[in-house]
Formats: sequence, structure tokens, C-alpha cells
Amino acid sequence: MNGRVAEANGRPEGRPSRQINVIIRNQEPPVLSSAVPEKEPVPVQKSVVQHTLYQEIEKELDNLVGLESIKEFVFEIYALLQIAHMRQDAGLACGGQVYHMVFKGNPGTGKTTVARIIAKLFQKMGVLSKGHLIEVERADLVGEYIGHTAQKTRDLVKKALGGILFIDEAYSLARGGEKDFGKEAIDTLVKAMEDHKNQFVLILAGYSDEIDYFLQTNPGLPSRFPIQVEFPDYSVDQLIQISELMAKERDYILMPQAIMRLRQHLLQEKNESEHAFSNARYVRNTIEKSIRNQAVRLLHLYSNTNPGKLELMTLRTEDFKLDNKGTF
Repeated sequence: MNGRVAEANGRPEGRPSRQINVIIRNQEPPVLSSAVPEKEPVPVQKSVVQHTLYQEIEKELDNLVGLESIKEFVFEIYALLQIAHMRQDAGLACGGQVYHMVFKGNPGTGKTTVARIIAKLFQKMGVLSKGHLIEVERADLVGEYIGHTAQKTRDLVKKALGGILFIDEAYSLARGGEKDFGKEAIDTLVKAMEDHKNQFVLILAGYSDEIDYFLQTNPGLPSRFPIQVEFPDYSVDQLIQISELMAKERDYILMPQAIMRLRQHLLQEKNESEHAFSNARYVRNTIEKSIRNQAVRLLHLYSNTNPGKLELMTLRTEDFKLDNKGTF
């Protein structure tokens, strides 16, 4: 072609091509601060496994009536532990958290039950090696002579290693003053929290006001319990739901009239004994007493024959012999 460009797309032969080729380059990625790392791929399989572990915990929580704020708290603990694992895998600092807790609230509000669930969560997430719960009170910790209390307390801490030591009515340890052996138990517990750091979790439980007073008896106590959780009283509707679940677990059913009578009684009982009302514990005692009353009623009613299956299951109004003083 003698150095000329051949005709193309209708251009006259011999005219040089004036096509301009434009190459668009991607912009350079912005320079990131060293404090903000680029997004790394998340190990999906490990995350799925961890979430499966929480599903087991969540199922137990869902079986509990009410306690919405407590359920959110448990998930908060799980989220913290899950992200800590991810940070560790990414080579980031994940300083150890302190998980000693204070559970405040009236009796029968689910404190012990939630403590068991948390123990299981800590075991599944690698915080505690065993995940068991040792539940104690003042009598289990305080001895009868000098030195006995410290030894009893150390023995219980040893049993709790790898799990949770749950002290119910913990404020009773401070009721005797400076010369009481309860103070020795407190001092021994504080020392054990240092000697066995990250080997067990200590949970103190009791009435809100009494627990707050107890924490002030030792200057080193409040800072050692960074997690403080308030357990609210159950509403009457929630208590009725709990009573029906307790009955169902025992293969009993409550007649509508019996539920109505129980509701009226619970409402009055809560109003008259707000501070001393024992919530689900009170309901459990009431259901168990009504079952005993039903047994007596059926024996008298069916002296010559056996009651039918439905009658054996039914708790009627007359089985709930309730008065206004909380006795049965």
C-alpha cells in the first residue's frame, strides 16, 4: 500500500487516520490512615458456627417470660465475645474484660436462671472452661470460728473455678459489722478475684438497696463489679403466663375461673407486699399448693372410682384456697 492507509469506513484512500484512542484509567485508591485498616474478608464458616452456638442460648432465653432487657443484656455479652474473637483473628488487641456481675432485684425474678444461662454462654465462647454454677448463701461461706470462714470461702471458690460462683442475698455478709465473720468472707472473695483472675466469674445477687449498701462496705468492691443488672418485677399478666407454663410442665391445666381468681389474688398481693413479693417463686408455691388441694378434692370426690384423665389434669377455682395475706 506504499505507506498509505487503506480506505476504511468510507474515508478516502490515502487520508491519514485521525482516530484518537482514549484510555480511561481507574482512579488510584485513596490512601488510608494506618488507624483504619482495609476491609478483610470475614471467615464465614467460623462466624456461622458461633451464631449457631448462640441460637442454643437464645432458645433458652425465649422460654423465659418477659425479661426483655435481660435478654438484650445477654446478647450484648455474646456480641462482645464474638467481636473479641474476630479482633483476635485479625491480629488486633482485645484486652481482657472483667465479667464479675451484680444482679439486683426481688426474689423470683429469674436471677439464678439467667446466671446458669450466662455460665453456659461463657463456656461455649471459651471464657470459662466448665460453665457450671455454684449457688451459695451466707451460711455456706461464714464459719463458726476465726479462720474457718476464710477456709470455707476458699473451698467454694475452688469448686467454682471454670464456672460461676453465685452468692444469693450477698448483702447478708455485711450485716454483722466489723467483727462479724461475714467481713472475713468478703475479704477472702476479693483476694480470690485477684489470685484466680479470669478463672471464674463472681455474681452477687439480692435486693437492689441492700446490694448497693453492701458494695459500699468495702472500698474495693464497686470497681470489681463493672456489670450491674436490674431484674424487674413481673407484671400480673406475666405471672399468669408463668403459672400456666408451670401447670403445663406438670400436665395440668387451669380453668378460666381459676385463672381469674389467681389474677385477682396476685394483683392484691403485689400491691400489699411490693418489696417482699417473690414473683415467680410465689406463683410456683401457689401452683404446687393448688395441686395438693386438687389431690385431696379428687380423693374425696371419687372415693369409689378413678377420675378421668381430664379431671386429673384440671385445676379448678376451689383448688386455689388463697387469702389476702399470701398464705394458702
